[in-house]
Amino acid sequence: MSDKDAQLLTEKIQYGLALAERRMLEEKALHGEDIVICNSDDKIERIPASEAIKKIPEI
Repeated sequence: MSDKDAQLLTEKIQYGLALAERRMLEEKALHGEDIVICNSDDKIERIPASEAIKKIPEI
């Protein structure tokens, strides 16, 4: 596998993971569920999925 092929595969995997994360958050937000995150202070907290969606970039 060439470097170009490896880079393309990596990009496809990253895109797929971002898409899966967004879909998971949308499904949780639809049902009013929370997710567990580690905030910037390294504290574990629960936030609504609808709030988390606002913090991730569009794909």
